[in-house]
Amino acid sequence: MKAVIQRVAQAAVAVDGSVVSRIDAGFLVLVGVERGDSEADAEYLARKISALRIFPDTAGKMNLSLADVSGEVLAVSQFTLCADTRKGNRPGFDRAAPPDEGKRLYGAFVSALQRRGVAAKTGVFGAHMEVSLTNVGPVTIIVDSAGNAGGHEEP
Repeated sequence: MKAVIQRVAQAAVAVDGSVVSRIDAGFLVLVGVERGDSEADAEYLARKISALRIFPDTAGKMNLSLADVSGEVLAVSQFTLCADTRKGNRPGFDRAAPPDEGKRLYGAFVSALQRRGVAAKTGVFGAHMEVSLTNVGPVTIIVDSAGNAGGHEEP
């Protein structure tokens, strides 16, 4: 699984012109599920993201986590993170998990965040969404579970 984490002052998702989810300060997390990913990958991403210390402390150093700032997460499924751009100019999406599997593991990721005490909201899986955000910093971090989901690292 892949995740793009953006530190935000606010973020929202709209479907058909109506806002379906909104958060204040926290993370907008774009989540891509690849073929072969498992619950272990979802757990790894949730563990890593919930513990990331990328909010500024009183000295301005990135040293605080979501819990430290009472931050929220808006998790948005995005199969395009699994794009293969090595050949030609049109991306291929064969690496992306089938929709049923993607939806299941995206849900497992959100549930894993919530079990860790993170206030997590979602977009609408498979819908054409309009995502708006105010990126603070800007701070954008990429986390990939490849090679790590087996629990090699504990934040």
